[in-house]
Amino acid sequence: MSKKILIIDDSRIARQQVINALKGAEFEMVEAVDGNDGLSKAADSEVRLVICDVNMPVMNGIELLTALRARSTAMPPVLMLTSEAQPELIAEAKKQGATAWMMKPFKPDLLVRAVRKLAAE
Repeated sequence: MSKKILIIDDSRIARQQVINALKGAEFEMVEAVDGNDGLSKAADSEVRLVICDVNMPVMNGIELLTALRARSTAMPPVLMLTSEAQPELIAEAKKQGATAWMMKPFKPDLLVRAVRKLAAE
């Protein structure tokens, strides 16, 4: 079974930081530049985990969660990786289906641990 991780962030640098942190962790990584791009790539049934920013153009992370939840009952786990820390935003993300929340900047070892746990078979 594939261990595909979808990384959705409008910042190329942020996506690269996640990829660098997960190198060697035996995951195939797919990038998306915004929520709309991520929504289309999340349709791949092999996606085991979505790592998503909140603030993005076209479709933000909360809108993406809502769209994923509306589209599928088998939504993959979603780790929100963001610089946002407002309790009401975190609560809304969880209400819309976010599995976990991690703050940027992140510690690579903590991200790897979280990804392994969330993407477990």
